This record gives sequence, C-alpha cells and structure tokens, in this order.
Amino acid sequence: MTTSPITNTSAATGAAPSPASPDQAKLKKAAQSFEAVFVRQLIGSMRSASDGDGLFDSEASKQFQDMADAKTADAMAQKGALHIADMLVKQYGARLAGSAAATIAPAAQPAADTKAAAQ
Repeated sequence: MTTSPITNTSAATGAAPSPASPDQAKLKKAAQSFEAVFVRQLIGSMRSASDGDGLFDSEASKQFQDMADAKTADAMAQKGALHIADMLVKQYGARLAGSAAATIAPAAQPAADTKAAAQ
C-alpha cells in the first residue's frame, strides 16, 4: 500500500497564485495581517497559560519574548502555516468578484438602452 503526500497545487507547479486585481492584492494582504494578529494572540495565550515565573523572567525578558512571538506570528502568517488567510481570501474573494461583476453589469445596461433609443 502506497500513500501520497498532500501537496499544495500552486506549490507543486512552482507558480505562486497571482492576485487578479489590486483589490485582490489588498484582500490578501489584509487576510495575512489578520492571520498574524490571530497567531500572535494564540501564542500570547499559550505563554500566559504556563506554570509560572521562571528563574530568569524579568520585564526585559518578557518584552523580548513578546517581540520574538510577534516575529514568529508574522513569519507563520507569511508562510500561511494555519491557512487562515487562504480561507479568508477564498471566502471574501468570491464576494469581491461578485461585487465587481455587479458594478460592471449596470454600467453596460444604460449603453444598451441608448442604442435602442437611437434606432
């Protein structure tokens, strides 16, 4: 019995998915930022659930630990470790595409009416 690993199709082809529009790029950046904040809160909650103060704990070490946690969360969000940003882009990208189509369709409608009126 053989098994195959689960792979990301965009990573397997070597091509990164490119945003279709500037709005898609803004959505992807916002989704990654949200994932970074979420992961930062997750790591902070895990740290606060620890047993207690350590031998070398001080305000300075806690501050540096917070900065390291923020960098770790940003790196995890950049790599898409939890795929939260991907899910947000998938969900809101469809809405964004739907709203773009809705704004184009009404703009095309009056032009058709003016052609009919001209005849």
